[in-house]
Amino acid sequence: MTPEAEVRRLLDQRAIEALLARYARTLDWLDEEGQASCYWPDAAIDYGFFAGTAAEFVPVVMGIERAAVRRWHFLGSLALAFTGDDAAEGECYGLAAGVRAGEDGVLAGTLYGGRYLDRFARRAGEWRIAARRYVLDWMLPLPAQPGDSPAAAFPLPILSVAAGGHPLYRPM
Repeated sequence: MTPEAEVRRLLDQRAIEALLARYARTLDWLDEEGQASCYWPDAAIDYGFFAGTAAEFVPVVMGIERAAVRRWHFLGSLALAFTGDDAAEGECYGLAAGVRAGEDGVLAGTLYGGRYLDRFARRAGEWRIAARRYVLDWMLPLPAQPGDSPAAAFPLPILSVAAGGHPLYRPM
């Protein structure tokens, strides 16, 4: 591989890494337009509970995320293999937490651990997810979570994102 091709490959890998970071952020901040920009609209998506195109999936997943009082996604340990100049396959681990208010008003949730099995495609110079299969490896219940007021003993501000357009959100 020429030095120029190696640099191009590194830039492509970085673009895909940034895409996965955007995927997690746009879910957490309830940015539906940003979330849609992570996929090609015709991408084949399979989450078990949903199988169809990305254009059909984004409203479904955003509805799930909006139902949570708090949500948090982290993707890491990306393994990436380029299958052509404009195509790649990837696998990465994901941690996600969702917190909801129970009937008793207590906030509790679940921590999920799984992996994303992706195909990426570059079209018109832009990398996006072209196919995705999500596989759940494990889940763990989260105990009661703090409400919207910081604890007196450890007064960190608590982020509450109930809808898109939060004043702290910065599209990147």
